[in-house]
Amino acid sequence: MATITFKGNPVQTAGALPREGMVAPAFKLAAADLADVGLDAFQGKKVLNIVPSLDTPVCALSAQRFNREAGALPDTVIVNISADLPFAQKRFCESHSLQNVVNLSTFRSPEFGKTYGVAIVSGPLAGLMSRAVLVLGKDNKVIYAEQVPEIAQEPNYEAVLLALKKGG
Repeated sequence: MATITFKGNPVQTAGALPREGMVAPAFKLAAADLADVGLDAFQGKKVLNIVPSLDTPVCALSAQRFNREAGALPDTVIVNISADLPFAQKRFCESHSLQNVVNLSTFRSPEFGKTYGVAIVSGPLAGLMSRAVLVLGKDNKVIYAEQVPEIAQEPNYEAVLLALKKGG
């Protein structure tokens, strides 16, 4: 269990993120067309941008920033993961002209939050995911893991980009 904060108040998550060097656990999450999509559907390096909801200011900023960066990163897929319904995720991307990201929803797969250690289990956001970023190499091994300590804070973009440039 990890302790993070939401607006300065402590909240708990269901566990801990996968650590660097571990193979990321398999998952099946809902895509925009409601099809179940797994980690194996994405080739190359992956950035799992896990957020509470795309419909919040900080989550929107991270999705937009990763969208901008994705266009310049060869062999890389940016995957936004949230509990938002696929329809809402699609509207969000359309309204912000995000074309370089894939959105997946945990709405049918709450076990994702427990498996990845990001399910918030206390506080006002209980039931949603904490803000976290994982960079996976082509072999799905974790090459960077960040559990953002304050939900209202953006991730360390520079560290993510550096890991993508170094990792394989």
